[in-house]
Amino acid sequence: MLDYLSLAAIAAVAREGSFEKAAATLGVTPSAVSQRVKGLEERLGAILLTRGSPCRPTEIGAKLCAHVEQVRLLEGEVIADLPGLASREAGPSSVRVAVNADSVSTWFPRAAARFATETGGLLDLVLEDEAHTVERLRTGDVLAAVTADPAPVVGCRIHPLGTIGYVAVASPAFMSQHFPAGVDVPSLQRAPMMRFDRRDALQARWASEAWGTDIAPPTHWTPSTQGMLDMTLAGLGWSMAPISLAKPLIAAGRLIELPPQRPIAVTLYWQRTRLTARLLDQLTEAVRAVAAQELGPADRV
Repeated sequence: MLDYLSLAAIAAVAREGSFEKAAATLGVTPSAVSQRVKGLEERLGAILLTRGSPCRPTEIGAKLCAHVEQVRLLEGEVIADLPGLASREAGPSSVRVAVNADSVSTWFPRAAARFATETGGLLDLVLEDEAHTVERLRTGDVLAAVTADPAPVVGCRIHPLGTIGYVAVASPAFMSQHFPAGVDVPSLQRAPMMRFDRRDALQARWASEAWGTDIAPPTHWTPSTQGMLDMTLAGLGWSMAPISLAKPLIAAGRLIELPPQRPIAVTLYWQRTRLTARLLDQLTEAVRAVAAQELGPADRV
């Protein structure tokens, strides 16, 4: 029989990043959390958490944390139907989801708002690149993910959502300074560009598709969709921006689309565990409904 008090302690430390914060959420002392974690590790003969700042679950610990999150979600549904089972007043249930930053800055908030309004549920969002959110799902860190990976994760259902379009943009001042004779391959190699992080390949993909070249120019790293847009407006570099955010700025003359004005698109998918849970079903419905309204089809940017 699993020791759910100890499992809850493991999950809380992994979620909050420290024993002290985990203790605050559980309403016990840090010493009690430490004893529960240590006791479970000794019984299993395995390290479940790597101690540090923040604390992280090991591979085995991540599997146990995923189990706890699923049990908590199902337990919340039972308590909602049979409130007399609750030993204390139960708060709203939460669903942990991995989402890419561009979705959070564009269409996903409306899906989240619809879900929260209809269910009263909470979301625990994990920001990750769309090409890597599926790893969070595969390890059990989250119950669902917005991803660019079309390969279904074992034990999960996948739903195509549509495409999010991007354009290459820069400020008028930047264009004048770095592309005075127009954009070409040599100038693209010299002009500073903006990237979200080391895994952000949108700029390289655009250069390859639009100009047939690989580029390695000076790079500003800006791990924020809005921050990258603000830095682009300030003239630090050119970047790939979601069309929905860039379009009004281009119309206002604050940004210029780089020639040959060739947008690119990233196809997004919703992957979720096959766990039968009403709250997860309702989140899936909200995500798919809003994506159908706001994302482009796969054959159009």
